Amino acid sequence: MSGFVAAAAVLALVALAVLLRPSRRKPAADRETLNVSVYRDQLRELEADRAAGTIAAPDYERARAEIERRLLEDAAGPAPAPASAASGGRKAILAAGVAVPLLAAAVYYVVGSPSAVVPPDRQIEEMVERLATKMKSRPEDVEGWKMLGRSYSVLGRFRDAVEAYAQAAKRAPRDAQLLADFADALAMAQGQRLAGEPEQLVLRALEIEPDNLKALALAGTAAFERKDYVGAARLWERMLPRVAPDSEDARTIQSNINEARSLAGQPPLAAQVASKGSSLKGTVRLAPALAGKVSPDDAVFIFARAENGPPMPLAVLRKRVRDLPVEFALDDSMAMAPSLRLSSQKKVIVGARISKSGSATPQAGDLQGLSGPVTNDASGVAVTIDTVR
Repeated sequence: MSGFVAAAAVLALVALAVLLRPSRRKPAADRETLNVSVYRDQLRELEADRAAGTIAAPDYERARAEIERRLLEDAAGPAPAPASAASGGRKAILAAGVAVPLLAAAVYYVVGSPSAVVPPDRQIEEMVERLATKMKSRPEDVEGWKMLGRSYSVLGRFRDAVEAYAQAAKRAPRDAQLLADFADALAMAQGQRLAGEPEQLVLRALEIEPDNLKALALAGTAAFERKDYVGAARLWERMLPRVAPDSEDARTIQSNINEARSLAGQPPLAAQVASKGSSLKGTVRLAPALAGKVSPDDAVFIFARAENGPPMPLAVLRKRVRDLPVEFALDDSMAMAPSLRLSSQKKVIVGARISKSGSATPQAGDLQGLSGPVTNDASGVAVTIDTVR
């Protein structure tokens, strides 16, 4: 049970915003699949514990219910927006406001192996069907409809997602994020085209919330589809202040802006020059007593998290055991999401974990070490990996 408990303890939702072309769409979709994969692995481990008799029946039922609840709550988050913008034989595609558990995002960020992800299995589909059944008896539950729409989108069932979002929008017509998610699903259901009703939904969302990240992304894509490259660039430029400067998100958005500007005959937009904010520096060492338990190629994850708050990393860095002892520097450019930056917390805890599997998911047998609370710009922080999970 230790692996399951460790993984479940750190699952939390974060929002990421990215702008991607069709050729790059798979990583965005894989972030969703990683989300599902994490839960699938937890369910399998839980089933194994039950089969081995290491968990009592009541505990098994509670744990399974908790996993299902977390999965469906994740599905209630903002959905990715994969709508295309065609120009000749080229397309621009976006995935904005992706909500995934932090752990899944960290797996993708530091491991970067979408090819290893397995599609959601029947267990996940059954959870979604149970939610759909529940909604028949509580049709006024807006959050439930949103959750169902997001769940269907994760499974690629976009027509079903449209129906669920329509039910939610009927009851919450002023919810900008809901309208953007609705537009995204509708665009996917009609061949990844935003023209028509999807774009009208996006415009309504922007009337309600002019800075909604996903609505701006979709509106820009709709403009690009119409070959209104000036309009597309302007809309996407409004996204830049809302993502972490110097992040991959910002760089990808900037690239799409400059593509649109180039097609419009305009000069490229100057790249954002961003301060990385607070820089936290120190050294990570491995306790000599544990040297025999690791291999040179084992992954080392160095991270900072808030002293008091969610256990989600504010910055993550990946190294190898062969690099130890290693000097590190963590800053805002390593943030997992714009709203989760190192500079946002005055006091943080620095940790380092060795994973023999290379997975960002904490597992039994991992080696780890933590610092005491330090300021977000401290230097000389010493972390010793001296504990076996």
